[in-house]
Amino acid sequence: MIKVGIVDDRDIDLDKLKFILEGEEDVKLIFATTNPEEAYKEIQKNEIDLLIADIEMPGISGYELADLIQTHGLLITVIFVTAKSGYAVHAFELNVHDYILKPYKKERLLQALNKYREKQHAGNLTGRLILKQKGHIEMIPKKDIIFAERTGRSTTIHTINDTYEAYLTMNELEGSLRENNFIRSHRSFLINLHYVKSFSIYTKKSYSVSFEGTKQIAMLTKEKMDYLQKYYF
Repeated sequence: MIKVGIVDDRDIDLDKLKFILEGEEDVKLIFATTNPEEAYKEIQKNEIDLLIADIEMPGISGYELADLIQTHGLLITVIFVTAKSGYAVHAFELNVHDYILKPYKKERLLQALNKYREKQHAGNLTGRLILKQKGHIEMIPKKDIIFAERTGRSTTIHTINDTYEAYLTMNELEGSLRENNFIRSHRSFLINLHYVKSFSIYTKKSYSVSFEGTKQIAMLTKEKMDYLQKYYF
């Protein structure tokens, strides 16, 4: 079952989304609101798999909601449905699943939904991160990844057995590792909480993170530590 939340400040557009989604047997609509503040509160509960949002709304924009999801490492996929085309680049930066321009046909929204289903199904089947390297392809079990670090133009992935260099952005990697144990701890780090051994104060605004299985350390922001203490321990 796909748990979905939708937010659009126009009643007519919200009703259209509700009508289409209510016809899908595997979709459970958790909330539908014209109030982005209400959507913000619902997102913080992290009880949905998919958020479908307009971008330009009074108070909190859809772009800000997507940024919140990424910043806090929430396991929520985002689809933008908007009348504005100028946000496409920002949507790409936030690793948004799809970007649908109004007015749209029912089939366009269902296409985005099917793409989401396929992505989730593929992830469940393999449980592996696929890295296309020069001359070969690495298939890394996601459960073996301890943490990843952005280093210059590449990303270093530390696992229990080896270290890999990949030309993936942190946003791309985060999108591929949407499992419960992974969290974006810092702009340059993505960590697997399953392997965390300890947190130590590093500066006034950050912590160092040590792990089981490697002597390498990662960084965690104070904001993310506050989030972990509130939602994890």
